[in-house]
Amino acid sequence: MKRYQIIAVAAVILLQFSCKKSFLDPVVYSSLTDTKAFTTKSDAIAAVNAVYARLKGPAVVDNFDYWTVRHFALTDLTTDVGHCSYGGDPGQLSNVQWNSANGLIAEDWRQIYKLISNANNAIYNLSKMTAITAEEKSQFLSEIKFLRAVAYMDLTDAWGPVILATEKDLENPKYTDPASLTPLDQIEAFLINDLQGAASVLPVNYANNKFYSTNDVGRATKGAALTLLAKLYLRQHQWQKVLDVTKQVMDLNTYSLFPSYSGLFAETNQWCSENIFSVLSDANVNGTELLNHFGPQQHPVLTDRWQYYAVTWDFYNSFDDADDRKKLFFPEYLGVDKLIHKQAPSLGAAPPAGTFYMQDVATAKYADPNGANTYYDGHSVNILRYADVLLSRAEAINELSGPNAECIDLINQVKGRSHAKLLVAANYTQTTLKDALLQERGWELFYEGKRRADLMRFGKYEAVVNGYLKRTNQTPTVVMPRDQFFPYPLNQVNINPNLNNAGRQ
Repeated sequence: MKRYQIIAVAAVILLQFSCKKSFLDPVVYSSLTDTKAFTTKSDAIAAVNAVYARLKGPAVVDNFDYWTVRHFALTDLTTDVGHCSYGGDPGQLSNVQWNSANGLIAEDWRQIYKLISNANNAIYNLSKMTAITAEEKSQFLSEIKFLRAVAYMDLTDAWGPVILATEKDLENPKYTDPASLTPLDQIEAFLINDLQGAASVLPVNYANNKFYSTNDVGRATKGAALTLLAKLYLRQHQWQKVLDVTKQVMDLNTYSLFPSYSGLFAETNQWCSENIFSVLSDANVNGTELLNHFGPQQHPVLTDRWQYYAVTWDFYNSFDDADDRKKLFFPEYLGVDKLIHKQAPSLGAAPPAGTFYMQDVATAKYADPNGANTYYDGHSVNILRYADVLLSRAEAINELSGPNAECIDLINQVKGRSHAKLLVAANYTQTTLKDALLQERGWELFYEGKRRADLMRFGKYEAVVNGYLKRTNQTPTVVMPRDQFFPYPLNQVNINPNLNNAGRQ
């Protein structure tokens, strides 16, 4: 447990995915120890699926870890977009005040490294298998390395330098000793190598594939590996490489924008041509708790919801009324408590009789009023989708050459889908378009795990978040570069003193 809270080789929970409707729906398969696992192709597939399962836990009772709720606490609550009216750990993050003892910071670290642990264990054992062909081994290892790259991208977005643990560490008898931090550039070089390798092996899709019995649309693909690679180059400000890789994604002729924004996130639309890589769920088999956490309180249709992850009124009011994305919220309704739930006309206003002024506004993005009204739901969570590719390419073009015709068209494709007011190139300079792009990414990608990283990449975290805090009569708390990264979790620092938080709190 000293290495990074997770190398667990005594037993690995492996999952098998039933593929109803050709989706990747995880169901518990078995618990296999190293002595009896990794002997058949079925074992290899189960090991691969176990790594996928870590994207949402897995949890026997509650599926709300990592990419199916808790990760949003770090990526969106800590910005001008997300808001939580509860106290404790989420309240600290929502108020942009936290320290190394924050439980949600610790939980995200723990869950991400659990995925890395499962990935490393699977890579280590799969590499030695003789019961599968070389082609199968290459496919399975590429899927796992892509998933591990997702985890390390999230870790380094949040904490910068972290401990790079790989399958090679399992051969080191001292792997439980406290490890040193790995410089960020070394981690990024490692990820680039893995993603380039995965992109050269993974198929464009799994229709009539050689490896699985069904068309598992939720698996890692060539497009997913390329898109994540483009996201890494974007973070590095390697604009030409972003252009090169996003063109490769677009040239696959596999992806397109879904016709409507609300339809994209409908619970019934678990997969479509806009999905590049997503976490999939089935409300009846392996549902998550997105609806519970995002659903509005006291709502007459979606009852017994918590409005735990909502958006700021400041963000909601930034949308143009014609924008379809503004319609994906619950700004006013008559609650089951017989009160009208709505926005206060001004900060600190006292509500009249029969009215309740909400501190924030719930989003229907993961609380589809036409979806299941059950404890568990079947919403998918998009980690990578095509709209982000278009906006990322537009960002790179603007950085290299300013607002040319292609750049504006890429942005307007995204805006046009939601009937938002389109941009006119003549109205923008390179600087003003950069600001418009950042705003557009907020509107399009809220609660998709992108906002904090976007603000950091644009160099706007301090200005935007402190500006929001000032507008809402709160104390501006962001100080850069101190707040570029989160503090290492206190419980991890107590285990490994090499995780030095000096200057991070």
